[in-house]
Amino acid sequence: MATTTDYYALLGVEREANADDIKKAYRKLARQWHPDVNSAPEAQEKFAEVSEAYEVLSDPEKRERYDLGGDPFGGGGPSGFGFGGFSDIMDAFFGGGQSRGPRSRVQRGQDALIRMQVSLVEAAWGVTREVTLDTAVACGTCTGLGTAKGTQRVQCSMCRGRGEVQTVQTSFLGQVMTTRACPQCAGYGDVVSNPCPDCGGEGRVRTRRQVDVQIPAGVAGGVRLQLSGQGESGPGGGPHGDLYVDVVEQQHDVFTRDGDDLHCHLIISMTAAALGTTAKVETIDPDLDRGGVGAQGPRATVELEVKAGSQPGQVIRLRGRGVPKLRGGGRGDLLVHLKVTIPESLNDAERTLLTQFAAGRKDSAPEVGGLRDEESGGGFFNKLKDIFT
Repeated sequence: MATTTDYYALLGVEREANADDIKKAYRKLARQWHPDVNSAPEAQEKFAEVSEAYEVLSDPEKRERYDLGGDPFGGGGPSGFGFGGFSDIMDAFFGGGQSRGPRSRVQRGQDALIRMQVSLVEAAWGVTREVTLDTAVACGTCTGLGTAKGTQRVQCSMCRGRGEVQTVQTSFLGQVMTTRACPQCAGYGDVVSNPCPDCGGEGRVRTRRQVDVQIPAGVAGGVRLQLSGQGESGPGGGPHGDLYVDVVEQQHDVFTRDGDDLHCHLIISMTAAALGTTAKVETIDPDLDRGGVGAQGPRATVELEVKAGSQPGQVIRLRGRGVPKLRGGGRGDLLVHLKVTIPESLNDAERTLLTQFAAGRKDSAPEVGGLRDEESGGGFFNKLKDIFT
């Protein structure tokens, strides 16, 4: 059945209030009405009311049921039966009421996720970066306990440390006993009478800290790295969550990466392709003579021999000049694709020389032919088709 209690009015917040506003309002009222610090006759009742309001409004599911007009402690919404759930019915008819005990204040912290951009060279050789995280850490004043110095948590006077209370409701099935979290201690079984002034009783505070993130050699873009224990500190002094790092590899000006292999273009003239030449090709290797180390400093070059008669589109493979394999076992290759430039205009002397060259070779006249299997992509299947036709 729907509740008639206005939980928002009890906490003094608007219906659109966010989780932080609700928590701040509850902490203020809890300090005001806690029976251990307020001796007024209505203190205990007021404290139980604001605790119940906080339990509902701080839980997204309970708050949604309450906003829709249903019982926040039931699962049926506006037309529900008002039970605490199927387990409560089973408890009532089959010996129920079995205590689940108080829940622990010590919880694991949340995981954190960041994106890190690295260059191709840094991905190839690995790099260590210091990143700044805005995260929760254990409170240094109370060391995660949440209590003020010289104080400790006290047993909840409402549930006697059990963390839950039982109520009897009358329905068409008869009397049903339900068990739910204690509204006074929120199910913990104890209360923080004197919360730590720095963390407000949560046992952790938000701050910025630096973390060294080590990117392993051979990593590729799209890989997610896991750093155990580098996430947020848990409430109540609980263990840290993990930090996940999504690696984003930046495009290189010269090289294109394909797995562990690298590709680049070498542009040469048609005379160099015909006569042969040598060229210096930059690699991702460090130039040790000029102070290059790992991913830092100048890059080394290798001398590449282009044989006479090389054709446009020909690929020269430099073995072991690619990216180191992530789990060891060698490196990929560097594949150099030849691009041959044809002059768009000739002067008279050049035209005369080329004409004499062509006349001396007696080149055959141009003719139209079919695409080679390699160019058409047919290959094996085209040959197989030819056999049957």
